Amino acid sequence: MVELSNRSAIEPFHAMDVLAEATRRRDAGHPVISMAVGQPAHPAPKAALDAARKALEHGRLGYTDALGTLSLRTAIARHYQKRHGIALDPQRIAVTTGSSAGFNLAFLALFDPGDCVAIARPGYPAYRNILAALGLTVVEVEANAESGFTLTPENLARAAAKIGRPLKGVLLASPANPTGTVTGKAGLKALADYCRAENIAFISDEIYHGLTFAGEEASALEVTDDVFVINSFSKYYCMTGWRIGWMVLPELQVRGFERIAQSLYISPPELSQIAAEAALGAQIELDGYKAAYAANRDMLLKRLPEIGFSIASPMDGAFYAYADVSRFTNDSMAFARRMLAEINVAATPGFDFDPLEGHRTMRFSYAGSIADMTEAMERIARWIA
Repeated sequence: MVELSNRSAIEPFHAMDVLAEATRRRDAGHPVISMAVGQPAHPAPKAALDAARKALEHGRLGYTDALGTLSLRTAIARHYQKRHGIALDPQRIAVTTGSSAGFNLAFLALFDPGDCVAIARPGYPAYRNILAALGLTVVEVEANAESGFTLTPENLARAAAKIGRPLKGVLLASPANPTGTVTGKAGLKALADYCRAENIAFISDEIYHGLTFAGEEASALEVTDDVFVINSFSKYYCMTGWRIGWMVLPELQVRGFERIAQSLYISPPELSQIAAEAALGAQIELDGYKAAYAANRDMLLKRLPEIGFSIASPMDGAFYAYADVSRFTNDSMAFARRMLAEINVAATPGFDFDPLEGHRTMRFSYAGSIADMTEAMERIARWIA
């Protein structure tokens, strides 16, 4: 039998494994409530669904430009002008097949095998896994209370000194998964200045923009043009399954990204682009969904500590509670399996986000309905008791 390459020997994405098991149990008739993945309970906004239906009636869907339709790219540029006061040339915008494709393009275009790229720990596991699969050196930088649960010039400099090699890239998420950390404009500027001085590529993951409940939500584009911004229609816009996102690139870097995108993806799906453009105008509907997440957040902030799970990081943005469960277990993976098997509540073990300390933490997504989230907390409380 032919052996797989070393690239395939990365850690599994445990949140997706938990989701798969939860789906199997639900299909078998169990009353599963999933708090495992960041998937909004709400459908795509009505304007997006109406636009997609109209496009399907027309029926002629095909390839677009590799970087997306000019219409959608122009609409995204208008979004930055309206929301952040930034005048963007639509030619700097690349539409991608979800933010995941954006990460692939960024890592392939910016780095060579062996280059060192810094990410926060705890942090989104796909960063680590994609970087490792591409032969890049992952530098996990502890983001704790001392650093405000974010990356700073100081903890990046310490990390570079520890490995004895220069960093070639820094990837920051704000709001962050799983911690909910929101890095304000001053923090973004400090990072941008540090990266420019050290000749480091700065990648800003902004896929949870629109879902900030405390702190200052700012785009890295407000402090520098020398940044690679990745965003998505999955979270705030409730379009996870449409697989559509975008990037904002420095003007001189666009062609390099386009060359790779042409061969990897041909183009983003046209139907999703049509729906996404309509979704950009649905802020009133989407802010109503955000208010539901805010109610879930308030409930979890109260209930998790009452159950005995202390809040391990800020819950200022995104829709996750990162909780310390060490009062009850020193193996969060086994704990998550038992919780799903015994009370049909799915949550993600912290090992996904933190290979060193994650055995004592879990992430609870509160993107579901308030009824489901309340019921999940009640089941856990009775189970723990």
